[in-house]
Amino acid sequence: MTQGDDEPTVLTRLRAGRDLTATLEYFDSLPPVRAEEMLGRWRGSGLETGHPMDGLLERYGWYGKRFETPENVHPLVFTRGDGGLVSINPSLLPLGLLLRFPRLGHLPVAAKVFAILRQLLTTTRPKARLRMTEYRGVVSATMCYDTKPIHDVFRRIDENTVIGAMDLRGSTRPFMFVLTRDVARR
Repeated sequence: MTQGDDEPTVLTRLRAGRDLTATLEYFDSLPPVRAEEMLGRWRGSGLETGHPMDGLLERYGWYGKRFETPENVHPLVFTRGDGGLVSINPSLLPLGLLLRFPRLGHLPVAAKVFAILRQLLTTTRPKARLRMTEYRGVVSATMCYDTKPIHDVFRRIDENTVIGAMDLRGSTRPFMFVLTRDVARR
């Protein structure tokens, strides 16, 4: 990315390019985020880079993440049919299966099954915490899942936008996404 590019232009270019190398170069160029800066509700969207999870969360109605305190984080917030929001318990999701057989998650029937089962997967309890960790040589705010070997590491694009890298044990590449602070739903 060239110096002086505005952030929406950079993100538009990254979304169009589907290039992990360019996305990680941009990620590495950004400043770290402090854990307390992540507090609030955030809308999420994937940044396609050829990862098996590209487009999957959106297909199932992913809203984003909610950071109540550093100790109380809801890592997977989804929309309900009525427009409300629910937190999903990540330990109940077959993430390993979806990563081994990514086409399963993209089958039209899979989203319908998820919509039916969503009520059984919901939780009111936080399922992650915020910590400062080092990733790619920089210490930044990181969401650590309670029951999955996953760390979502954040870098600041601006005060209300961060880019995240989902670092999953056993995966050779991170899943990349963008979070935008939802000031209306605080």
